[in-house]
Amino acid sequence: MEFKSLKNIESSFKQIRLFAIIFICLCVGIAGYSIWSSYNFAEAQRQKIYVLDGGKSLMLALSQDLSQNRPVEAREHIKRFHELFFTLSPDKSAIENNIKRALQLADKSAFIYYNDFSEKGYYNRIIAGNVNQSLQVDSISCDFDHYPYKAITYARQMIIRESNITERSLITRCNLLNSVRSDNNPHGFTIEAFEIVENKDIKVMKR
Repeated sequence: MEFKSLKNIESSFKQIRLFAIIFICLCVGIAGYSIWSSYNFAEAQRQKIYVLDGGKSLMLALSQDLSQNRPVEAREHIKRFHELFFTLSPDKSAIENNIKRALQLADKSAFIYYNDFSEKGYYNRIIAGNVNQSLQVDSISCDFDHYPYKAITYARQMIIRESNITERSLITRCNLLNSVRSDNNPHGFTIEAFEIVENKDIKVMKR
């Protein structure tokens, strides 16, 4: 009888120990799941931004990883530079204003082209001939696998004179560097090694 009692006590201890281990494992699992759920919930809440609309109501906005939007910003930066640099009107102050804003988006390579055009009297001929020049960017090819990023821009220039309209093909290439964002450079890029690869007449239409 005494042996059986000892055996029963030993088996009871084994059962209690087994239940204790299972209970501890369950507690650890529940605690781990709770921590993981809390982290995911907090991370999801960090992606949400509440904006006060005119002091009246809250609007929900979602935040994004900044790097996800960089290719779009890069193409927009290049497009904006080309539109400012190559869109000209027969007004000296308008030309200077556009060129000044364009040069804030690029390095000295663009300034060299501006000086070259000025020395050759390009801008003076536009003013004297009452010429309007506009630019339409067709496509921009960017390589984001290597830094600095390389880009090629395909565009068309429309040179509008009193007697005719000349359509020109414009192809340029450049490198893109990351830089500090500012009011003058909202996308945070700088164009370097800017080069005009092709700029030739496609067709001339009489007015």
